Amino acid sequence: MRTGAAICSTFEPVIIPKHEKRTPLFNDQIISMYSFGMSTRDIQRHLQQFYGVEVSLETISNITESVMADVREWQNRPLEKSYPILFLDALRVNSRQDGKNINKALYVALAINWEGRKEVLGLWLADTEGAKFWMSVLTDIKNRGVEDILIACMDGLTGFPDAVKAVFSDTHIQHCIIHMIRNSTKFVSYKDLKAVCRDLKEVYSAINAESGHEALEEFGKKWNDKYPMIQASWERNWNDLMEFFNYPKDIRRAIYTTNAIESLNFSLRKVTRNKSSFPDDDSIYKVMYLAIKNASTRWTMSIKDWGLAVNQFAILFDGRVPGFN
Repeated sequence: MRTGAAICSTFEPVIIPKHEKRTPLFNDQIISMYSFGMSTRDIQRHLQQFYGVEVSLETISNITESVMADVREWQNRPLEKSYPILFLDALRVNSRQDGKNINKALYVALAINWEGRKEVLGLWLADTEGAKFWMSVLTDIKNRGVEDILIACMDGLTGFPDAVKAVFSDTHIQHCIIHMIRNSTKFVSYKDLKAVCRDLKEVYSAINAESGHEALEEFGKKWNDKYPMIQASWERNWNDLMEFFNYPKDIRRAIYTTNAIESLNFSLRKVTRNKSSFPDDDSIYKVMYLAIKNASTRWTMSIKDWGLAVNQFAILFDGRVPGFN
């Protein structure tokens, strides 16, 4: 049976758009593999082995390079005027430079927004971690629209609090509980890890600073024979940690919840674990951006009892909480 030609009709292909050699789904599959840390050669090998498709390295590179435009847009997007909590952290990554592996610092700014949800404000690369570069990171955040941060959580890097205060003068500085726990348990044996973390929780979940210090002394009596440096470290940083006890329990929970910074770091390290080094800095930005994008799909719930925390913020930070002015 023959069909007559429809002279005035138009035809729009659905599977493969006009003038395209590959489907958007094909590109998405390559980008998805790239987001989990697979190199261009790994992707090429995977496509050949499992799908019988031969794709050149140049084609794969061109597809992954398209992500860079999204990275730039994301990195320069306008931000909210204020955030209640900001976690500042840095990871170590290897990048190829002049034929050598260079260990670099990847700066990460993770905020808790006023809806009680996590939001990564940006990524920045530098040769080393230092307070001076952190000040440039915070300046960039300010230039993108942030006028106020209530609490900034950070590690004990020398000059770090001054760098924050230079950009956001009214921000309260909190020595990050998560960093303290991470550093304290770095050399704890696996069989003791759960018990040590449980006993440390008695310190930072105490009702006030006095009770917290008593719990720290009890911790020392139990663990100093095996791990004497843990109590010593907390004692050495106690003045910086005491700020934490000025907050009601719901704000404290928002600060020390391990689901904030640690879950993000786990997602990023899972990607870097598969790579001895990245071919260049752009590839670090692309892969980390995609890893954050993947992780953020799980950030659908607010922190527990967040509404109570917001009301407590409004009392402690009078005039600085949106909707309570």
